Amino acid sequence: MKFIENQKVIDKFENYPDFIQDKMYMLRNLVLQAAEEIEDLEKLEETLKWGEPSYLTKHGSTIRMDWKESNPDIYALYFHCQTKLVDTFKELYSDIFKFEGNRSIIFNIDENIAENELKHCISIALNYHKVKHLPLLGA
Repeated sequence: MKFIENQKVIDKFENYPDFIQDKMYMLRNLVLQAAEEIEDLEKLEETLKWGEPSYLTKHGSTIRMDWKESNPDIYALYFHCQTKLVDTFKELYSDIFKFEGNRSIIFNIDENIAENELKHCISIALNYHKVKHLPLLGA
């Protein structure tokens, strides 16, 4: 897989406050790990969308992530709200993750993240256009 890194995204990560920076890098690393594990994924592109670190693939739905100063105790992964992604994640992992509407998985800065389950959600999003016709998106 070819990863297209973006210096503007790295700058964004470096400008997060120290207490959240590691958590944001952890989310980024989970996206990269999930992408590496997808057999036919050729390219993952890192960019900024709406000022947020974002990850795009040819057959996937964009994944964004951010922490906001206005709500400093949480950070989140965002998904396109007009997909079935978050509804599917709720069906699979409502006992593990917290959600905001049909657009995000939110994390408290003090909680430990269920990394395998989150990587599964990320993988589904990175393959969305290949699995959107399947029950539970092929989960």
